[in-house]
Amino acid sequence: MNARQALLRLGLSALLALTAVAGLPPEATAAREARMAWWREARFGMFVHWGLYSGLAGTWQGKAVGTRGGMEWIQQRVKADTYEYAHEAIPRFQPKPGFAREWARVAKQAGCKYVVFTSKHHDGFALHQSATTDYDAGDVTGRDLVREIVDALRAEGLRVGFYHSVIDWHHPQYDYAAAEGLPHPLAGRSFPNGPRDHSLYLDYLHGQVRELVSNYGTVDVLWWDYSKPGAEGEFWRADALVRMVKNHQPDIIMNNRLYRIPHIEKEDSVDRLKTWKPTEGDFTTPEQTVPSTGIPGVDWEACMTMNTSWGYSDHDDAWKSAEQLIRHLVDIASKGGNYLLNVGPKADGSIPPESVERMAAIGAWMRVNGEAIYGTTASPLAEPGFDGRVTAKDGLLFLHVFDRPADGRIHLPRAVQSARFLGATESLNCERMATGTVISLPAALPDPVCSVIRVELR
Repeated sequence: MNARQALLRLGLSALLALTAVAGLPPEATAAREARMAWWREARFGMFVHWGLYSGLAGTWQGKAVGTRGGMEWIQQRVKADTYEYAHEAIPRFQPKPGFAREWARVAKQAGCKYVVFTSKHHDGFALHQSATTDYDAGDVTGRDLVREIVDALRAEGLRVGFYHSVIDWHHPQYDYAAAEGLPHPLAGRSFPNGPRDHSLYLDYLHGQVRELVSNYGTVDVLWWDYSKPGAEGEFWRADALVRMVKNHQPDIIMNNRLYRIPHIEKEDSVDRLKTWKPTEGDFTTPEQTVPSTGIPGVDWEACMTMNTSWGYSDHDDAWKSAEQLIRHLVDIASKGGNYLLNVGPKADGSIPPESVERMAAIGAWMRVNGEAIYGTTASPLAEPGFDGRVTAKDGLLFLHVFDRPADGRIHLPRAVQSARFLGATESLNCERMATGTVISLPAALPDPVCSVIRVELR
């Protein structure tokens, strides 16, 4: 049995144990394995946060709201009611023609296999042409922006995902008093329109989601956001919502945020993986951090920003380097996860040049080293034994070397057939030892960020 087969067997055993507890029949497990195959192969996707907040760009009535984080939350940050917010934001939201094609090209050239974009964020503004509301792109811009984005992504061969917030700061029946702990610009204040009937909001939520999963062809991912204890699961009629989505999109993949708190971990997000249940979603979502380890049988996706804000901000210059982003991708893949990397376009839909540059740098690295990311599984080694990470696939190990060992030698506790850098044809010298194999490196590594050695095992 090779390393990949061993990992898959271990992962499937863990999944079977979990589903047995949840009471899912074996047929459902097999169907889930087939449905998840492309997503596990992909490993890398682009997240897009874009909406009315993008035009405000972190500024409210001439003043910067902050320099770090959360500018897609600007309505809540300034405690504006929905009418004041719309008055400020709508005139600034002016998507240019062809913006969606630019998104698709950036994602494709970076090596992403799927794109998840905001169909509606917490402010309640929908990017599609909706019959359920006039607070949508169709009524405000005269364009169905979801249609434009979906068509552009498919033209580039990318899978399509919708991020959809179950929170809604605009809807007049969303009961923010009952949703204790969930954010709202008017939290702690009385309802401006009298008592609210949350069931009417749920009818609206379900109807709007039905439009999204009915009118745009195949939807590959539905990325829910989000719940808290006391406002989770059936607070959103989650079971009925999931059944409706699957009736329209039987192969869709969904995260677990209809049922689980999206706690932002300050130290280690591995607890997010430990508490995942297959009855609550297909994968779990560590946010802004990489777990210290993966867990066999648990599908997970780390969503992360390039600076500190998801939505566009004129004031956030805390950009991560391309080296950091590439090494995040490697670290996540080495633990069996996916990387969902965010861009926050401006009001006209253009992606900031800092994001474009970093996506291009990742793409250049992926064109040489993508074999070591796509379709790989977590490292079978407890420790890599060098400064870097390991991924595995079909009798191969990929050694992602961040820095050259001082002695220029990597000891691998495996019998090796051959080894070479990806992008090169020359083999590296491999010396058989009783404890495995020693691979000798040249005086300089080919890539200062991460050089990948393709190792064929005996």
